[in-house]
Amino acid sequence: MKKRVIGVIGAGQVSAAGAEQAYRVGRLIAENGCVLVCGGLGGVMAAAAKGCSEAGGDVLGILPGATAESANPYVNLPIVTNMGHARNVIIAHTADVLIAIEGEYGTLSEMAISLKLGKRVVQLEGRFRFDEAVVADSAEEAVALAMKSFGGLD
Repeated sequence: MKKRVIGVIGAGQVSAAGAEQAYRVGRLIAENGCVLVCGGLGGVMAAAAKGCSEAGGDVLGILPGATAESANPYVNLPIVTNMGHARNVIIAHTADVLIAIEGEYGTLSEMAISLKLGKRVVQLEGRFRFDEAVVADSAEEAVALAMKSFGGLD
């Protein structure tokens, strides 16, 4: 059976509150038997990857550079692209649903691509808002909304 893939996207430089939310989201992704996909670097990506890894989950890191060594230490499935920001398209296509936490223009691009593909985007925090995205107030709500997209429930 194919595992569901939840993308966690967001700020490379994350606030303490954002890092805590990302960590909790990562744990919940693993506890729900899903795979976490992210950009594989620091900030939100590292916090979510740590939570997922510590809960026994798999972390797929879609890396912008040319070496697997650039991945944060919690990525156990590094994908080396050497594509820079263009890797955001791969993340958007790979994830069944995205959870956005804080973030800037890279996060905005991943959200826009996912929405264009007809995928659910859950925003936990962040300055950019899309009317089509679903807003969550907690890590638990964000993952619950992500999980609903698998069953077609709204």
